[in-house]
Amino acid sequence: MKNDDLQNKLTNMQFYVTQQKGTEPPFTGEYWNHFEPGTYVCVCCGAELFQSDTKFHSSCGWPSFFDSKFVDNIKFQKDLSHGMVRTEVLCKKCGAHLGHVFNDGPEPTGIRYCINSASLKFIPIKKG
Repeated sequence: MKNDDLQNKLTNMQFYVTQQKGTEPPFTGEYWNHFEPGTYVCVCCGAELFQSDTKFHSSCGWPSFFDSKFVDNIKFQKDLSHGMVRTEVLCKKCGAHLGHVFNDGPEPTGIRYCINSASLKFIPIKKG
């Protein structure tokens, strides 16, 4: 999708986060404290990224996941911005910036995917 198309499709915050590698302020995103059953997909292209059963309360202010069964849809890249060495998480399908991954998560993986709400769209499990 072209930048112009994305600017028309996304909110300013979604565009800033996904296309300009921004970060939403902590405790402000739609999904930081959201725990309904369902799947989180890329807000730009709809690629499946995380399921709610891997989401956990991390107290960091952003949605946090300890695993992804959709790891084939995720790309990892070294990020040297802000004077730190981190691992950036991107959507493999469209290249959207999602957040970062850290090695301070809970068992069984010890991983914490720290993901911006603005990069996600939630698809609830249909009941009935």
